Amino acid sequence: MLSYVVRRLLYALPILVGVNLITFVLFFYVNTPDDMARLALGEKRVTQEAIDKWKRDKGYDKPRFYNPQATGLDKFTDTIFFTKSASMFALDFGKADDGRDIGQEIRIRMGPSLAIAIPTFVLGLACYVTFALILALFRATCVDFAGVVLCVIAMSVSGLFYIIGGQYLVAKLWNLVPISGYADGLNAWRFVALPVAIGVIGGIGSSTRWYRTIFLEEIGKDYVRTARAKGLSEAQVLVGHVLRNALIPILTGVVVVIPLLFLGSLLMESFFAVPGLGSYTIEAINNQDYSVVRAMVFLGAVLYVLGLILTDVSYTWVDPRVRLD
Repeated sequence: MLSYVVRRLLYALPILVGVNLITFVLFFYVNTPDDMARLALGEKRVTQEAIDKWKRDKGYDKPRFYNPQATGLDKFTDTIFFTKSASMFALDFGKADDGRDIGQEIRIRMGPSLAIAIPTFVLGLACYVTFALILALFRATCVDFAGVVLCVIAMSVSGLFYIIGGQYLVAKLWNLVPISGYADGLNAWRFVALPVAIGVIGGIGSSTRWYRTIFLEEIGKDYVRTARAKGLSEAQVLVGHVLRNALIPILTGVVVVIPLLFLGSLLMESFFAVPGLGSYTIEAINNQDYSVVRAMVFLGAVLYVLGLILTDVSYTWVDPRVRLD
């Protein structure tokens, strides 16, 4: 298994280089260093001398991919792409355009993001799987029909409606929790309770339907008929056999949310003024801060690759027939 993990990590290197390259090309396709300088300097009639100084200070005065003025390997290394990208593979994200250390900002902001993301993920997964098992238990009945209709209605409502409606009812009208903000320590629960509840409710329609489909597919297989023939109740069959055999597709679906666990919800953090990584990314996009944008995209790609490897390894835990060669 160790050799498999090492091989997957080596395979991930060209993927990370490709993600970084695409991010660079897309960002500088719509922006130029001069545009970034004007926005950072914040002046309508900024002089060309000030723009050139800002570009020299931030390292944007070099060619993007190829430096014809340099010699040897410096033709490729003395460029914006290389100088801004190489250090990230050592998890050195450098400084943002405002001078703040990006790594330090990530360490500070990861707490609020995880305070929302982890409860949302755990509670959401428990609720979605439970509801899906209930619908599978009462399949082809009015309970199943009503549940599917409610799931479709929930899927049809925009996530913004849940956020705005939750803020109005729970925070403003009922005054149960603060409408926005964040606090450190144990007081954090008052600020994350509503975003977590909205996050769970917002995903209940699509996730419950997806898990219900997986369980209904498993119910039609031979091992389920064998379990019923042994005299097990329908609930025992669902929990003891169907749920266990559905773990692999569940794990596959879970891996896609791993980067979001760290990066947080962009909309949720912005609406609730939570100083997490999601709001940090939104601010960087608004300010056209390429240093922060590339760091967050790279970090998300690394987490996604690690999540895929962890999912493959977990397959061997839930199904002994799986071999990683």
